[in-house]
Amino acid sequence: MPQTRAYLDHAATSPMPEPVLAAYVDALRTVGNPASTHAHGQAASEALEQARDEIAGLLGCDHAELIFTSGGTESVNLALKGMYWARRRAGLGSTILVAEGEHHATIEAAEWLRDTQGATLVWLPIDGAGRLAPETLSSAIAAAGAAEVALASFIWVNNEVGTVQPVAQLCEIASAAGIPSHVDAVAALGQVPVDFTRSGAAAVSVSAHKIGGPVGVGALLLGRRAVADPLVHGGTQQRARSGTQDVAGAVGFAAALRLALAPTGAPGNTALARVTALRNSLIAGVRAADPGAVLRGPAPGAERAPGNAHFTFPGCQGDSLVFLLDAAGVSASVGSACQAGVAEPSHVLRAMGVPEAEAAGALRFTLGAHTTADEVDRLLAALPDALRRARSAGLA
Repeated sequence: MPQTRAYLDHAATSPMPEPVLAAYVDALRTVGNPASTHAHGQAASEALEQARDEIAGLLGCDHAELIFTSGGTESVNLALKGMYWARRRAGLGSTILVAEGEHHATIEAAEWLRDTQGATLVWLPIDGAGRLAPETLSSAIAAAGAAEVALASFIWVNNEVGTVQPVAQLCEIASAAGIPSHVDAVAALGQVPVDFTRSGAAAVSVSAHKIGGPVGVGALLLGRRAVADPLVHGGTQQRARSGTQDVAGAVGFAAALRLALAPTGAPGNTALARVTALRNSLIAGVRAADPGAVLRGPAPGAERAPGNAHFTFPGCQGDSLVFLLDAAGVSASVGSACQAGVAEPSHVLRAMGVPEAEAAGALRFTLGAHTTADEVDRLLAALPDALRRARSAGLA
């Protein structure tokens, strides 16, 4: 990829920094299955468990609470399906509470449980900023009856509009009613402090490639008192998950997390302060280029992820803007990469009450720790022509 391009799609995947790549490549040379008892296997196991210890420490959980997975989607599925099955096996309720505007991993897993496993699915409305109000969760629990609720699930940071949810309050409400909470923290990692113990959640899903780690590696943080039935059987290498563990992936994940949460990169410190300043500069530049553009999600501040700027542009098709900006050397997206190419307005925006015609003009810019001012400048230079040409094409 030419260096002249601007990459503003870190929420889809974030480039791997050189120190992470070096650690990952070095670990790929490790010989041995970590479940084997010979010297090679034990060396692999030591590298794996060191990575597990480091990630657990950085995420505020215990070593035994961290289950390595193939990524955020598997972690979400293991949490929702596994916890639901375990709760039903124990004779507990069949209702699942899920916030609107969630990632499709959560939506589709919950709908599958509804359609094939007898779950009653209750959607929790979000407001115009994408926020799930604590009182909305309280009301839903009261309406369903706490004893009938198997679990609740909500996203920590919305992957499209960057809304930061009041996770500790939500988890406290659910916990007080005896209901375990799953929190999708895939888009939160590296953007806001993620501390499993302090969150009060029963389960938290994370992914490595959102912070510059390897693709295909994630984790489910599952509390000691939480029970999840496995999705896959055969080996029981980890609690609630079978399969040979990816040593190099774990090492790469640990290296990426260490770098993302280093003293200069920890949320609230120098690196994220720089990202926030760049994001604010981008927002101001977009508004200057198009005064009619609407920033979706919360106003810049504590309730918005530092690296997120999501706009709708009147009279434009978001896909047209992505194409035109791409031709001008700028990579951005209409929303979740998991839904790229799907010709329909964002379900997140619709849940926020945005009319379909306005939602069609969505464009998301997401920044990372290594985003430069030159990349933002390249976007702002290319945007006016892209907007003019997109409006000429009109709405499909």
